Amino acid sequence: MPNVQSLRCKECGRDFPQEPIYVCDFCFGPLEVNYDYDAIVKNISRESIQDGPLTIWRYDELLPASRDNAVNIGAGMTPLLRADNLGKELGLNNLWIKNDAANPTHSFKDRVVSVASTKAVEFDFDTIACASTGNLAGATAAHGSKAGMNTMVFIPANLERGKVLGAAVFGSVVLVNGNYDDVNRLCSELGDDRRWAFVNINMRPYYSEGSKSIGYEIAEQLGWRAPEHVIVPVASGSLFTKVYKGLNEFAQLGIIDSANTKMHIAQPFGCSPVATAFLEGQNHPKPVVPDTIAKSLAIGSPADGYYSVGIANKTGGSGTVVPENEIAEGMKLLAETEGIFTETAGGVVISTLHRLAREGMIGPDEETVALITGTGLKTLEAIEMAVETRTIEPTIRSFDEVVMEAALQ
Repeated sequence: MPNVQSLRCKECGRDFPQEPIYVCDFCFGPLEVNYDYDAIVKNISRESIQDGPLTIWRYDELLPASRDNAVNIGAGMTPLLRADNLGKELGLNNLWIKNDAANPTHSFKDRVVSVASTKAVEFDFDTIACASTGNLAGATAAHGSKAGMNTMVFIPANLERGKVLGAAVFGSVVLVNGNYDDVNRLCSELGDDRRWAFVNINMRPYYSEGSKSIGYEIAEQLGWRAPEHVIVPVASGSLFTKVYKGLNEFAQLGIIDSANTKMHIAQPFGCSPVATAFLEGQNHPKPVVPDTIAKSLAIGSPADGYYSVGIANKTGGSGTVVPENEIAEGMKLLAETEGIFTETAGGVVISTLHRLAREGMIGPDEETVALITGTGLKTLEAIEMAVETRTIEPTIRSFDEVVMEAALQ
């Protein structure tokens, strides 16, 4: 892409060629894509974006690959829904839900993998792989199929069955005894040994850029403005940092007037190193051993935790640790008010939103976006004990006795 100048170390600022690399050789800092914004500003406008496809590739001027060669299964342009019913419940008059469960494999991971798989083809890899807490596995396998590549996805053996089967239908899934950090360590070793495109390891600088499209879409769908608050579920922290980056790139390029959004970290009690670091006034999250029902957030050593804490502090945001028993409650609350069935990560977000509203950290009329990153159909186990059903005989009498009488009690 002509708009990409190099990869650049986020710590020491050294530049590197556009290759499948992710760590600075000098200081071991993470690499990210370095754009030529002077060139981009000449070619991008609200009109040019609106003329593009209804996918993340409408923003390809700000992505490290071109829409012309994209591995595209339709990721992006998911609904931004006004949440009046939930807002009324929480005392918020200007609440929106960004429902990324509407992506092709039902999570936001389609965005990042569309970019990473496009670059993998460009770099002439024949195998695409990942370490995953579940959603990334399905997205990687699906895009690998679309690209005609071999796929090899690695996930913890104790993941929800919906995520296991939702990935296995597309390609090879390897269950690893251990948590995500064990899986990631194995994949890092394999990445040194095999010439594979690991989307969230050696392809990470390109992969992570796909998450910026959520920020772009929020601004576009709100009528070309940034909201006052965004609540984001945090695992590695990459999504959090890139939503922030997307909003600020739009402001830098004059697509929106400004981006003064307060960024809020949402994490479950059983894996909350980033939120805890924020709350304790620490810059560097301390690694933890995950033990949470929100398995998609179960990353105990978050790669972008440090940067997420910094952004939350810089923007006047917050960090919330959600008790495990409130996760299913958050899932139910969203379902019962807005008809959206979210996975456990979304339950963490809604419970965080509830707390922020209750504590006055979000004002009643402040424009707020809660990010839902995946569907509850993948995490049915988490909600099973929180809902109830009734069984009747096929008669009106049985219905009245079992259902109607119970409803009147």
